[in-house]
Amino acid sequence: MKFTFQTPTRLIFGSGRLDALGDEKLPGKKALLLTSRGKSAERTGALERTMKALERTMKALERAGAQYVYCPMVESNPVVDNVMKAALAAREAECDFVIALGGGSVMDCGKAVAMMATNPGDFWDYVPQGTGGRKRIEIAPLPIVAISTTAGTGSEVDGGGVISNPETKEKIGFGGHPGLYPVLAVVDPELTLSVPPKLTAYQGFDALFHAVEGYLTKRPNYMSDMFALEAVRHIASGLARAVKDGHDLEAREHVSIANTLGGYVMACCRLTSQHALEHALSGECPEMQHGAGLIMLSIAYFSHMIKTGANSMRFIELAHALGVKDAVHPDDFLRALHDLQIACGVADLKMSDYGITRDDIPKLAAKARSVGAALFEQDAVALTFEDTVSILDSAWR
Repeated sequence: MKFTFQTPTRLIFGSGRLDALGDEKLPGKKALLLTSRGKSAERTGALERTMKALERTMKALERAGAQYVYCPMVESNPVVDNVMKAALAAREAECDFVIALGGGSVMDCGKAVAMMATNPGDFWDYVPQGTGGRKRIEIAPLPIVAISTTAGTGSEVDGGGVISNPETKEKIGFGGHPGLYPVLAVVDPELTLSVPPKLTAYQGFDALFHAVEGYLTKRPNYMSDMFALEAVRHIASGLARAVKDGHDLEAREHVSIANTLGGYVMACCRLTSQHALEHALSGECPEMQHGAGLIMLSIAYFSHMIKTGANSMRFIELAHALGVKDAVHPDDFLRALHDLQIACGVADLKMSDYGITRDDIPKLAAKARSVGAALFEQDAVALTFEDTVSILDSAWR
């Protein structure tokens, strides 16, 4: 086995650890402080908690002798326009680093902003798949500090992100430069206490599927296996509890560390085509939460993979990690996954609720395979176009 593992991010983890930011050596003197636009957060009550965190961050910046420009503009599925406007603001204010305070959308956008604050042209010029221009990142991005207020993407410790293009309805991952890894990450489970139950579930399942896909990918390695199984165990320990009682801080800690471990999985190996399929869904329907789309696909997707006979022992090991101590068959993983979805109140999600019809399935399958070709290449058994359509059709309701 051969692999390369690099994680240049300094990680500060634990309840109340946001306060430690003021004691850290920051990578610059003037920050672009990037947050979400706040509309959905305001409705759910999460905005108030985020703003309290923001106030503490500002005080920490002042103690560290840094200035900042506040930029609250990121959408729940960040788009190219978010990136370019924030990058322009960073250049005009002569910011020399970026602080991304928020969930995965903000952190992903922060990486793209850091990249476009130093490189010429349009962000889509650098996107490596679909209609992207496939240009190389020639100039190092601005340094990034990531402060996670949710627990799902692991973006605080990995070197990539996902941005949507509303004009082409594409949602595509980007990366490829070591400067896209945050230099500093703060994961404070207290910041997730106000995340409402449904979003807690969606985000937690995103973290779970990062680990599961990384464990089932065609090219796992010792490091990714270690991170993946431990992430699954923490999800099993904490997610349903955190959904039931958002103020259960121990449960929040389990989900938060699972989130970060999932980021390390992605720093070690590639995910599989489940993520490509979901990007096709939420690229078409920007209002769809990424985790919700993954949940809708999951039973049909992993059922197909089990039927191929690939990774049978690994599915059993994943069932063990989800808490099924007597698991002996890959289907035990499916039952454990379904039971967790029921426990979290997300077993009845429907694509049709987002306006997706059965007639849309061939188009979505084609887009997933085009835009997410690199992820399809990571499947242990290659999916044909017909397989892809079949999975989407089985998942549709």
